[in-house]
Amino acid sequence: MSSRSFDVIVIGSGPGGEGAAMKCAKEGRSVCVVDQRHLVGGACTHTATIPSKALRHAIQRFVEMRHVPGFRASPDAQPSFGDLTRTASSVIARQTDMRQTFYERNKVEVVEGHARFIDANTLEVGQPKGAIDVLTAKAFIIASGSRPYHPPDVDFSHPRIYDSDTILRMEEMPQAMIVYGAGVIGCEWGSMFRMLGVKLNLINTRDKLLSFLDDEIVDALAYHLRDMGCLIRHNEEYERVEGQDDGVVLHLKSGKKIKSDVLLWANGRTGNTNDLGLEQLGIPIDSRGNIKVNEAYQTSVPHIYAVGDVVGFPALASAAYDQGRFAATHLVEGRLETKLVEDIPTGIYTSPEISSVGRTERELTKAGIPYEVGHAQFKSLARAQITGRTVGMLKILFHRETLELLGVHCFGDNASEIIHIGQAIMSQEGKANTLLYFVNTTFNYPTMAEAYRVAALNGLNRVF
Repeated sequence: MSSRSFDVIVIGSGPGGEGAAMKCAKEGRSVCVVDQRHLVGGACTHTATIPSKALRHAIQRFVEMRHVPGFRASPDAQPSFGDLTRTASSVIARQTDMRQTFYERNKVEVVEGHARFIDANTLEVGQPKGAIDVLTAKAFIIASGSRPYHPPDVDFSHPRIYDSDTILRMEEMPQAMIVYGAGVIGCEWGSMFRMLGVKLNLINTRDKLLSFLDDEIVDALAYHLRDMGCLIRHNEEYERVEGQDDGVVLHLKSGKKIKSDVLLWANGRTGNTNDLGLEQLGIPIDSRGNIKVNEAYQTSVPHIYAVGDVVGFPALASAAYDQGRFAATHLVEGRLETKLVEDIPTGIYTSPEISSVGRTERELTKAGIPYEVGHAQFKSLARAQITGRTVGMLKILFHRETLELLGVHCFGDNASEIIHIGQAIMSQEGKANTLLYFVNTTFNYPTMAEAYRVAALNGLNRVF
């Protein structure tokens, strides 16, 4: 057993932990990061964002190649699902190597093992081979992330029942699949498997897909998922999941029974707070394992902070990194430097992509704000016609009197990139936030960015 002391200990090396550790280290604090994995990067790098998006890219390229003459004639050109997932491994390795250098360059010690609080200033870290480290610090930042939620009555040890982590270990391509849960993760995975030709049942526990999005975008997503051949079942809840030798049967409370080769459970996530020893410190945890924090990311114990997925909303890698930096700034300097931007952009990697920032038509109507709408259909853009990716649109919501941008919504190829142009203008103060920026700015041609000029002119034509 070894014992060491630091100024700050960070639990977790995902985006939130990395942001916190780097800020503290650059401010001259001695920092230690504890992570259960052998390699840094957290779930974002190893089981969630990076592997799933790399897999999606591989699937898109594979689907495009199937249209090349003579491609179908080659038996070697039909990869297994395992072959496709392994294409992500090189990206994960590069991300891990790069992030490891951050810790080395900033003299941050990384300890592998499971951390548990013994008291408010002491951690016990159980290493994989059984050794115990005792680490003490003046302050702590918990960035332990989250994992897929597992209801206790579903047997996730069954070889045909997966969650969004374990699906990456599936080798053979199923012919039919059930995706239970039609949130962001369920829609992303569902569209990926449907691109591969897998017969898909998408089970939604609510009455519409992704209801936090603008209604027009939701309608477009639902249309294109159905157009791809996805069967969406709304307002359904499971009664039980029956794993069989040759498949999985999903029994629904409505009386329906659905059978497929495999089932992907994609209904929620839970914070990684189990066996952290937080209860004995009086730090409350909700039913989904999330830690309650104040605006400075402090828990009920002031020198213990928490950031990222483990605090719940917005549960985004991009936001987690900022939260880590903000918490570290408060820890080091005693001040809240800034807050997360109010309008956090969403990036949803369905096929096509969805991205939005700001308010929806529904919200503006309810608030009684006089707004107008500008559209740009991708099918009308030269760049989209050149690439062949003509499905989608850009939608700008703006105040019809001041021309202030109120919301930007995009559906189509590269939506998560396109959205940031609108975000940049919408974040400007006063009269700098104006639809006229897009009218008076010269955009490269042909580009997808040109959609902003088209949408702005379309909206201005409605103003009188």
